[in-house]
This record gives sequence, structure tokens and C-alpha cells, in this order.
Amino acid sequence: MSDVATPDEELVEEETVEPEPELHGAPVTVVAGQNVLHATVETYPELLANLQAEAFGQVVDLCGVDYLLGGRSDVPASIETKRFEVVVNLLSHAKRERIRVRAQVAEGESIASIFDLYPGTEAMEREAFDMYGIDFHGHPDLCRILMPENWQGHPLRKDFEVGRIPVQFKAAPRQG
Repeated sequence: MSDVATPDEELVEEETVEPEPELHGAPVTVVAGQNVLHATVETYPELLANLQAEAFGQVVDLCGVDYLLGGRSDVPASIETKRFEVVVNLLSHAKRERIRVRAQVAEGESIASIFDLYPGTEAMEREAFDMYGIDFHGHPDLCRILMPENWQGHPLRKDFEVGRIPVQFKAAPRQG
């Protein structure tokens, strides 16, 4: 009897792929003890409506993130990563729990506004639009909030060219 296995004798091990945990149809990861739900542009409004019905009645924060160079390893395999991400942090006072929703948004793609569900997000969505150019369709007044109306571009994008705006300090010595 030989110590070398023939192809017929080799054991074929099947890979068992465990399904990703889900909540309201969205894949869930846990970061620092907090549930993070990963939504798509299509599932984002329904997911937030379900969470609101589940007593997550307060949006603590909504912001944009630019992943121009990628580099994310904490997104489930079932979610396609895109350049931008909208991150919503929710709080349930009744459950004493926080939950985070992350939605991937491609450049030039639009995501639904959640203003009708959470009116407090009006300024937050405007800021994400102003700084990153993320379009929230259905928003009642999507216009700039921090930058002047005639400003060209979106300053927190990673590909935004640094300008040459001179800065004058009050105690700056005068040239001359």
C-alpha cells in the first residue's frame, strides 16, 4: 500500500458557504459592537422605512464618503462597492440601540431622499450634495448649504483640485 493517494482516493472537501446574516433583507456586519446594514440604492428607502417602523425614530447623522481609490474590506461580498457611500446612523430610544446603514452610490447615480421619513435630514442631505455631489432625488430643496452657489465642484471629493485662494491673516506683516 502506497502513501501517495491516487486521484480516485483523494477526498474532495466541499466548501460550505454560510449565508450572510440579514436584517430586513440587507446584509449585516458588526463593527465595534454595532450592527451595520448594507443597502443598495434600490433597497435604501424601504430599509429605512422598515427601521423607522421598528422604533429607530432618530437620525443621529447622515453623511457622504468618497472612496475614490477603493480600499474597503468591510463590505459584504454580496454588495458591489461604488465610489460614494451614504452613511446613516440611527438611534432607537425605546430599544436603547444604535444601527448604521451604508448605501453604495456610483458617481452620477441618484439615491432617494429620506426627508419624508426623517425631516431632520434635510440639511444633512444638502451637505452631502454640496461637499460630494451625491444627488438625493425627492429632496424638497437640494441646493448648496456651505459653499457659495457659484462654486465650481465639490470640495470633499478626493479628486477635487486644491485651489490657490490666497489667505490673509490679521497679523500678517505687510509687504512693501
